[in-house]
Amino acid sequence: MEISIQPIVTEKATALTEKLNRYTFKVSPEANKHQIKMLVEKLYGVNVLAVNTSVVRGKNKSRWTKSGLLRGKTNSYKKAIVTIGEGQTIDFYSNI
Repeated sequence: MEISIQPIVTEKATALTEKLNRYTFKVSPEANKHQIKMLVEKLYGVNVLAVNTSVVRGKNKSRWTKSGLLRGKTNSYKKAIVTIGEGQTIDFYSNI
């Protein structure tokens, strides 16, 4: 089973990183906390202290167009908030 992981870079996630040294990731829905911890430690070379997960449900969206009302839904996903050791950082922009 392959686990995918993507960093979430928003204002709220950046504030969480600056204040509490926590990083936010979008992960595969079937991934558990132990797998997320091992993957982050392997990819970024940091010491993970804690992993908190939550499932973000998709939002209903609608808009009016010339042909009428279009309805849809955004995808739901699993979010992981990873706390790393003091003095360690993860640089998301190093491989751009």
